[in-house]
Amino acid sequence: MEMKEFQLVTTDHLVDRLWFQEDDDFKAGMNGVAVIAQLLSMDVLSFILMSNHVHFVLCGSHNESLLFINEFKRHHSAYLQRKYGFKEFLRRNDADVQKVSTEDESLERAIVYVQMNSVAANICLHPTGYPWGTGNAFFNLMPVHGRRLGNMSRRAQIRCLRSNIKLPESLRISDGFVLPESFVQVRFVEDVFRTPSRFNYFLNNSSKAKRKLESNPDLPSFRDQVILSAIPDMCRSLYRKTTVSELTSEQQAELVKQLRRRFSADVHQLVRVTGFSYPEMAGMLDGI
Repeated sequence: MEMKEFQLVTTDHLVDRLWFQEDDDFKAGMNGVAVIAQLLSMDVLSFILMSNHVHFVLCGSHNESLLFINEFKRHHSAYLQRKYGFKEFLRRNDADVQKVSTEDESLERAIVYVQMNSVAANICLHPTGYPWGTGNAFFNLMPVHGRRLGNMSRRAQIRCLRSNIKLPESLRISDGFVLPESFVQVRFVEDVFRTPSRFNYFLNNSSKAKRKLESNPDLPSFRDQVILSAIPDMCRSLYRKTTVSELTSEQQAELVKQLRRRFSADVHQLVRVTGFSYPEMAGMLDGI
């Protein structure tokens, strides 16, 4: 990479909605990263797709990085509208772009900040356990698996990627999405950290790792998608209804209390998966 300006890009956390409701949405998002990176010739160092926000470390100017995240939001919004009918879903989801200094170890810290998001959210024990991003991309001695994009027909590529943008034939696809280690700047990132042990040191001493240690390590945690998929079953088993909207206010209050007990979900997570406002949710949980 000739350009040596780096940006940490972070979107605001959606409070009452999810970017990704199920695995297929994550796969569409993963493919969207590869498509927009190719479209804009953007070098991606690391990224992670969380349920209600995303993070990137990019090599480019502030304006180029802002264009990248806006194009990615537009791309994923179009997918959400086609699938769920959501209109302008991410239009008001602001993004913050911060220049990362290269004079100290800020670049290393920015990269591991992104890598450790899933760990801090209590989703997995290590970044390598989270598939929706670059968690398993660096210092991995296993060869990149998956099907070579060039071995797929053009029609199959378009159907998988949901885009007419032509990607390099060397990219690898597995389980319906482009593997990040086949297009992100793996070698550059590894050169930044120099050794696996130094990379691991930064992971273990990141702000996200410290937050994880300060939280209750025994508290079980479930991904938003797990709770979201359980809601229809609970509506049927408890009240013989199929959706939350069919329940009475008393039944809705009991449902969210059951969700909190069974999944150890906090009020913010319950707001995201049910669509209730924060005041409504707080009122339902009052008295627990």
